[in-house]
Amino acid sequence: MSDVYVLPGSLAVRNLFEDLLGREVIVGPGEPIGAEEVPTSSVAVFTDNRQQMYAALALDLSLAANAGAALGLLPAGAAEDAIDEKELFPNLAENVFELCNIFTSLLNKEGAKHIKLYQVIYPKQDLPADVRAILLSLGRRLDLTVEVTRYGKGKLSLALAP
Repeated sequence: MSDVYVLPGSLAVRNLFEDLLGREVIVGPGEPIGAEEVPTSSVAVFTDNRQQMYAALALDLSLAANAGAALGLLPAGAAEDAIDEKELFPNLAENVFELCNIFTSLLNKEGAKHIKLYQVIYPKQDLPADVRAILLSLGRRLDLTVEVTRYGKGKLSLALAP
């Protein structure tokens, strides 16, 4: 096993979202999720087979709600309600967990360490300091704006651990 790190491209992210949500998704360069957005973001923590942190993926509340609603075939109003309430409702959170679990496929590469989803931390839950530090760090990262057709757009930030 080598220490090959996989940072997916924006096309791979778009294709995963489109395949999963069954609708057109527009992906473009974006700003990193900022410190003020972290408390309302859904953050997935990925680890290798030795339980070492590999990466942190953050979906701001807007993207988590919109993607969660689209995945659950819920009306866009369900996402709008969650955004207005600044809370990711349990049915949307369940769909975000599934999306993050499938996102793992973009982090695995033959000959590299096997990466798996360790946990998803939802808005208003305590985010461990080491996860927060990786998420807000510079370095190997991918920051995108993701728009789910007929729902809305939000931010996605993926940061690989040092």
